[in-house]
Amino acid sequence: MAHVRLITPITTSGFRSEEELSSIAGSGLRLSLTQIEQGPASIESAYETAFSEPATILRIIEAERDGVDAVVIDCMADPGLAGAREAVSIPVLGPSQTSMHLASMLGHSFSVLTVLPRLRAQFETLAAVYGLKGKLASVRAVDIPVLELEDDIGATQAKLVSVAEAAIHEDGAHAIVFGCTGLMGCAAAVRTGLLERGIDIPVIDPIPTTLRLAGALVDSGLAHSKLTSPTPPDKAMPGYAGAPSRFSSGP
Repeated sequence: MAHVRLITPITTSGFRSEEELSSIAGSGLRLSLTQIEQGPASIESAYETAFSEPATILRIIEAERDGVDAVVIDCMADPGLAGAREAVSIPVLGPSQTSMHLASMLGHSFSVLTVLPRLRAQFETLAAVYGLKGKLASVRAVDIPVLELEDDIGATQAKLVSVAEAAIHEDGAHAIVFGCTGLMGCAAAVRTGLLERGIDIPVIDPIPTTLRLAGALVDSGLAHSKLTSPTPPDKAMPGYAGAPSRFSSGP
């Protein structure tokens, strides 16, 4: 049974719970959860993304030491993804990279629905880095901060449907990707809302999708290329407790 760990790269207690993961875990997939203790309360800027990365990478190193088979980062900024892949040999997946590529497989184009307008540049940059600039129809926002998404979940879902419809009709989106993992669990409601408007397109909920793909990679014996993500050179890392100074060259 593949053991996949979800690492939440923010310090807000209760943002993610084991109960939320229970519906995803099943035959052949064991899930565990942890989060960082030093870093931002939420991630809504490049500044906060940067401060989340050291603790996130250390949690990923810890997961490999614990015998975990794969790791998923619980944020659509994919913080620490490249550095973590250099530091470990187990699969490490970012939900943004995973969901964007899946959306490009399922539709001619896709739009990202995120929380705040200020994050538009982040997703446009990530799409370019991931080789999907030509597939990104648009980035639109519901204009609700991450930590307020669940204050009125019905209103959040209604806003998602409205914004998704605009992305489809005005931007040419053929698939929708949630641009915040805090929207986990809203995909069914958004898809239903779109179907009621006569629109039948995939709505991707990044965390369940990425966790299941991580399990599939483990079952298939696949992980990231060490030519792409070579092992870091051995050197001290003063000030970062738990950061290894030496790395093994293989799994």
